[in-house]
Amino acid sequence: MALFDGITSRVIDTDRIAVGILERAGDDPTTPADRTVVLVHGNVSSALFWQEIMQDLPSDLRVIAIDLRGFGGSEHAPIDATRGVRDFSDDIHAALQALDVPPAHLVGWSMGGGVVMQYALDHPVLSLTLQAPVSPYGFGGTRRDGTRLTDDDAGCGGGGANPDFVDRLTTKDTTADAQTSPRSVFRSGYVAASYTTDHEDAWVQSMLTTSTAEGNYPGDGTPSENWPGFGVGTIGVLNTMAPKYFNTSGIVQLADKPPILWIHGTADAIVSDASFYDLNHLGQLGIIPGWPGADVAPAQEMVSQTRDVLGAYAAAGGEVTELALEGVGHSPHLEDPAAFRHALLQVIGYVGAPADPAPPTEAIILRSAD
Repeated sequence: MALFDGITSRVIDTDRIAVGILERAGDDPTTPADRTVVLVHGNVSSALFWQEIMQDLPSDLRVIAIDLRGFGGSEHAPIDATRGVRDFSDDIHAALQALDVPPAHLVGWSMGGGVVMQYALDHPVLSLTLQAPVSPYGFGGTRRDGTRLTDDDAGCGGGGANPDFVDRLTTKDTTADAQTSPRSVFRSGYVAASYTTDHEDAWVQSMLTTSTAEGNYPGDGTPSENWPGFGVGTIGVLNTMAPKYFNTSGIVQLADKPPILWIHGTADAIVSDASFYDLNHLGQLGIIPGWPGADVAPAQEMVSQTRDVLGAYAAAGGEVTELALEGVGHSPHLEDPAAFRHALLQVIGYVGAPADPAPPTEAIILRSAD
């Protein structure tokens, strides 16, 4: 495991599964909840992706990065996708109970953003930081208002995974000799083209911890009479985010609304109103043949959907800050760590010394609710 200086790993037993976590060597386990930050990674990754920001956060915080089931050091137990992402969020709750961590600040990236929104629907949290999160209406197959395009979520879920990419995850391919290799997918999808790093091998290693056993990534699919010919299945990672099973827009109705930070990049290729991972958008571009048109299979307006739901959350009395980073891709915590750190410390109400620097000028606050 590619552990950075000061980062430790262990596996804890819970009443659900064995859960892998990363911690900082000097963190005090008795740190109060209001100074405890829990980091939740996204799809085809693991807690390893959080290490730089873990190193950079103030030493008087307690920082815990959790591996979701089927990723990193956590047990590769099957995922019941008919529960949406609740297998993941319930695992996190079990892990935090085992660690005796009370309600804390939760940070979720991509699919992990959906997981922490689901967690907030089921359990108290102090704040939510949503980094490039999946839309509250899931991934693919919905109109702007969240209504589903088809009864079987055509084009969503496990049937949409690229078989060669799955094979390369299984064989732990570290090359960049094909567009479908994990390293190539990291470069083209996870970050903007301008991103450079000395840690790419660690990020690829994190991706390669993804379990491709049955019930994990990507999941199953079903035949469909609707374009592009398959519908959502019932097991595995990708099906958890299909709109048939996943909808976290109910956060608008929470009686106790934690403050929310939504941070995302304007050059995100994955979560976008024109996502290159949305089959309807690829059909519109002519990359996938036979697209039936925008009336039948419109591209999902993912960012706009998130803005709509969080706007309703703010209108209902919640505190929401949207931070869009110009030219940044799907991984703000890697690509613009100073802006990410500053915004995170603000939403958790951190007060400490030395004073945290302001974010760079390209970080623009788009909305901060009263």
